[in-house]
Amino acid sequence: MRKLVATVAVWLAIGVTAVAPAVGQTAGRYASVKGLKMYYEIHGTGPPLLLLHGAFLTIGAWGKIVPELARSRQVIAVELQGHGHTADADRPLTFPQMAEDVAALLREINVERTDVYGYSMGGTVALALAARHPGLVRRLIVHGSIYNKEGWEPEAYKQFGALPPDFAPRPLKDPYDSVAPDPKRWPVLVAKVKELESSFAGLPDSDLKAITAETLVVMGDREGLRPEQAVAMYRLIPKAQLAILPGADHFLLFTRPDVVLGLITPFLDAPDPARVKTPAAR
Repeated sequence: MRKLVATVAVWLAIGVTAVAPAVGQTAGRYASVKGLKMYYEIHGTGPPLLLLHGAFLTIGAWGKIVPELARSRQVIAVELQGHGHTADADRPLTFPQMAEDVAALLREINVERTDVYGYSMGGTVALALAARHPGLVRRLIVHGSIYNKEGWEPEAYKQFGALPPDFAPRPLKDPYDSVAPDPKRWPVLVAKVKELESSFAGLPDSDLKAITAETLVVMGDREGLRPEQAVAMYRLIPKAQLAILPGADHFLLFTRPDVVLGLITPFLDAPDPARVKTPAAR
């Protein structure tokens, strides 16, 4: 447990920085959706790209990713239930509910179709969004995420489930405290995130098969997650590409944003293929 907490704290301390101002940036806003007052920011102009963060994080955790992507895109960064500026609600955290929250937000701000990049917890939300609302998602990036419990390495799952009630590494807790409507609810967030993972029955295979978006599945081979899960997603999602990154852990987004940008930008910029890869080709 000490090793897990120390790893989270050290890597986030190295990698998490504030989002620098981007061209076309607007101030943070709130939208009333599904019983939430959901916080979001818009950076840049161009084709829309929705960013969905990982557990315990705020928009600031995206660091250099936001201003770089906002050079040619309208980046829509949100904070999910109980995270950052977005107050918690009297309901558990679930992946389908968070996907519905995001879909409602997109409709509220008149975004009819968008690319989506989900990291970690946000990647599972993105999968649920693309499966439930295929018309909303043009291209999908799922980074360091799972769609069922089989995606965890057993020891990593055990350690995550054993996070103590006082789990509060400063690189996670300080950004939360600086923006949360009620910073005293941090222990509630920790408990809800643990329950989110322990109660997660998984997305059915049929959900992944229903995703129509061009999809890039990204996973490092040192994530604490099983690369076999990324392969399974690749095989289930009809128009998927797969990137297994050698030597990459769960914090590559923070420590090497240049590598991440070099991978996702060509995918987002690529023209839609003329032909769909058939399951038989896999």
